[in-house]
Amino acid sequence: MNWITATKTGVMLSVHACPRAAQDQVQGLHGDAVKIRLRAPPADGRANNALIAFLSRILDVPARHLIIVAGHSSRRKRVAIAGVTEAAVRAKLGL
Repeated sequence: MNWITATKTGVMLSVHACPRAAQDQVQGLHGDAVKIRLRAPPADGRANNALIAFLSRILDVPARHLIIVAGHSSRRKRVAIAGVTEAAVRAKLGL
């Protein structure tokens, strides 16, 4: 499986989230997912909220266009992002 897939409304992104990091950053690829380090702890949805906020900022899209569709309580997540192209996401993530 590829880490990014084009959909009718945008893209689907596979993410490997690493909470409690020193800083929020895109670490590169981790197998078939983008490794994203987040300062937030994995409690009470804080890491999920931090992931949405970080991707929103990096991709320059409103947070309401990002939805975690799978992996709410896992490091492996699938994030649907509306209103962007696969090429734009690749460029903004530097991958």
